[in-house]
Amino acid sequence: MAPNLLVRPAAPGDLAAVADIYAHYVTGTVATFEEHPPPIADWRRRLDDLTERGLPFLVGEAGGEVAGYAYAGPWRPKPAYRHTVEDSIYLAPGRTGAGFGTLLLGALLEACAGTDARQVIAVVADTGSDASTALHRRAGFTDAGRLTAVGYKHGRWIDTLLLQYTVPARDQ
Repeated sequence: MAPNLLVRPAAPGDLAAVADIYAHYVTGTVATFEEHPPPIADWRRRLDDLTERGLPFLVGEAGGEVAGYAYAGPWRPKPAYRHTVEDSIYLAPGRTGAGFGTLLLGALLEACAGTDARQVIAVVADTGSDASTALHRRAGFTDAGRLTAVGYKHGRWIDTLLLQYTVPARDQ
């Protein structure tokens, strides 16, 4: 596992590293359907928005560097979805396979338990690698469906897999 990973709330000073990590996936993979890396200003707005909503935005730090990040954002804008969030989790290149994803996702789900979220949805691009799907299943997510050929990037059509996690009820 990754015993040397410190998971903590994201801070404005982490956003350049977060933007760099995400840019790797935007430009070189189909793991995200973004086609242009968002600038740091967009990441700052996202951090501010999630903080205002009381939703977690976490970073994993290893050796003094941001090794990955995870956050829970609104699933859909309509009010009835207010108790459902979508998770996003990305690791820095070279940081995969060391257990960092497991620790980050576990911390994110634990943080979601302290919010009003009752369901966490994972939207995983079917890239031919099972790593993200396996990560989510190990954390307790169950399959909720497949959307066929909903994204087109880098010259190919991509399916998405939907997985769902029920956040344990808080003690009243």
